Amino acid sequence: MDYQTLTNLYENLEENPSRLKKTEILSDFLKTLKKDDLETIYLIQGKAYPDYSEKELGISEKLCIKALSKASGLSSDIIIEHWKKLGDLGKVAEQIINKKKQNTLFSEKITTKKVLENIKKLPELEGKGTVDKKLSLISELLTSASGKEAKYIIRTLIGDLRIGVASGTIRDSIIKTFFKANSREDTSKKPLGVLDSENKKKFTQAVQEAYDKTSDFLLVFEKASRGIKELKKIKLNPGHPMRQMLALKADSIEDGFKRVGKPAAFEYKYDGFRMLINKDDKGEIKLFTRRLDEVTKQFPEVVQYINEHIKAKSFIIESEAIGFDPKTKKYKPFEAISQRIRRKHNINQLIKQLPIEINTFDILYLNGKSLLELPFKKRTSLMRKLIKPYKHKIRCSHQIITSNEKEAQDFYKEALKDNQEGLMIKNLTSEYSPGARVGHMLKLKPAENELDLVITAAEYGKGKRFGILSSFTLSCKDEQGNFLEIGKASTGLKEKEELGLSYQELTNKLLPLVTKESGRQVTIKPKIIVRIIYQNIQRSPTYKSGFALRFPRITIVRDDMGLHDIAKLKEIANDYN
Repeated sequence: MDYQTLTNLYENLEENPSRLKKTEILSDFLKTLKKDDLETIYLIQGKAYPDYSEKELGISEKLCIKALSKASGLSSDIIIEHWKKLGDLGKVAEQIINKKKQNTLFSEKITTKKVLENIKKLPELEGKGTVDKKLSLISELLTSASGKEAKYIIRTLIGDLRIGVASGTIRDSIIKTFFKANSREDTSKKPLGVLDSENKKKFTQAVQEAYDKTSDFLLVFEKASRGIKELKKIKLNPGHPMRQMLALKADSIEDGFKRVGKPAAFEYKYDGFRMLINKDDKGEIKLFTRRLDEVTKQFPEVVQYINEHIKAKSFIIESEAIGFDPKTKKYKPFEAISQRIRRKHNINQLIKQLPIEINTFDILYLNGKSLLELPFKKRTSLMRKLIKPYKHKIRCSHQIITSNEKEAQDFYKEALKDNQEGLMIKNLTSEYSPGARVGHMLKLKPAENELDLVITAAEYGKGKRFGILSSFTLSCKDEQGNFLEIGKASTGLKEKEELGLSYQELTNKLLPLVTKESGRQVTIKPKIIVRIIYQNIQRSPTYKSGFALRFPRITIVRDDMGLHDIAKLKEIANDYN
C-alpha cells in the first residue's frame, strides 16, 4: 500500500471530530486491507508494534529536527523557529518538505511497508554511531515523502499522531467491518448496517474481550475476519500482557456490601504498583505493569521468589508489589519504590536499598487453562493453595470473607495501621473482566478525594522558581480519548529533591515533552501521569471538561500507569453528582 493512501486516511480522520464519522471512515479503510498490509493497523494507532510490545522508538523531537535538517538542507535553528510558531513538529515537516518538493523534479513513492521497515529498525540500533544510523533511516523516509506524508511520519516517530482515534474507535470499526446487522449470525463478507442493541452488545463484548486478552488489534482483526466464533477462540497467552480489571470507588463498608452483596471478600489495598506475573509452558517468567511495560529485568529477585514459591507449569497471576524498609521492615509508600520501575542499571544495589514484597490477589490462568470465567471465590481459593508464602518475599494478599460490618471495619483499620491504602471489596461470584472498570470490585480509602490525571501544559515560575515549571495544567479523558483540562495545580511539590517529588524533578521529566512555547506557557505532550488530591469538584466553563478541581495538589508521579488509566470524564461527572 502506498503511504499516501494511509496519509489520506489520517487527514480524513483528523478533519472529522465525530466518533461515529471516524468509525465509518476507518471501517471503509479496513475493508480495503489486504493480507500484506495488515500491520498498517499498528500505524493507525501511531505505533509500529502491538500494545504489549516493550519496544519503544525512543525518538525525541531534537532527533527529528536534525533529520528534517538533513532532509531539507535547512538549519536546525530555522526549523526550531517554525516549531515555536506552529507548536506541531508534524506541520513544520509538512511545510518544509512541500517547499523542497517544489524545487526538485525527483519524487519517489514510499509504501507503508517501507515506513514500518525503517521505524522498526530504530529500537534495534545500539552502540557507536547509533544516532547517525537513526538519522539516516528517518531522513531517508522524509526525502522520499510528500509534505503530508512527512507530517505523519514525524508525528508517528514522536508518538503524537493527533487523529483522535482511541481503542474504542478501532474496536467499533472492526465490528462495522465484519459483523452483519439485525442477525444472530455473523459474516466476514457483508458490511454492517445499523446494529440492533442485542447484536451490538454481543459483538462489542466479543471484540473488546479479544483485545483485552491480547492487546493486539491486528490479531483481533484477523480473527474477526473469520467470524465471531473464531474471535471467541482467542485465549490468554502467558508471556503477553493483558489489560487488567479496574475497580470503582466505595464510600464506606456499608456501601461496599450494598453494591457487591453479602458475604464479600475484603483484601488489603496495598500502597504499591500492580504487577502481572506470567509463566509460559517453557518456564519463562515475565513481569508486566498495568501499563503493559515489561519489568522482568528490573526485578530479578521476584523471578527468584516465583521459582521458589509457586510450583506450576504455567500461570498468570495478579499481584501488588510493595516496598519496605530493609532495616525496620516497615512498609513504604509507592513513591519510595516507584523509581525501581524505570531504573535499568545498578539493579543489585537497588534490591538492597529498595526491597519489595509481592502480594498476589488473583489468578487468571493455570496450567494451560483460562480461569477468567470462574467465580472469584474459586479463583482466590486456587491461588492460595498454589503459593507457598514467605513474608517480605511473596505471599497472598491479606483477606477476610465476611457478612459482618464490624469485622470488615476492624479489618479496614488494620490495613491503614499497616501503612496500606485501604481495602478492596469483591463479589464472590464474579468473573474476571480484562480491561473493564467493574462494579463487582470496589476500592475503599480514607475520605480524601484523589484522581490520576495527565499533565498537558505548564507555566514557568518566578522568583526562586525562575527557570523551572511551577504550575501544571491537568487533564482527564473523554470516551473518545480526547484530553480535557480540569484544573491547574501548583502545590504539593517540594523545593528540594531530598524532601520528595520536587518542582525541579517534575520539570526535568516534562521538558523533553514540550511541544510549544509561548512566553512562560508551554504545551506538554500527554505522558506524565500524576496523582492529585483535591477538596472537591465544581462546574466550570473555564476548562474543556466542564469541571474544575478546587485546591488540587500533586502528590506523586505514577510511572506504572498508562494513559488508559487516567480518570475519565464520566467518572468525574459521577463524583460531582
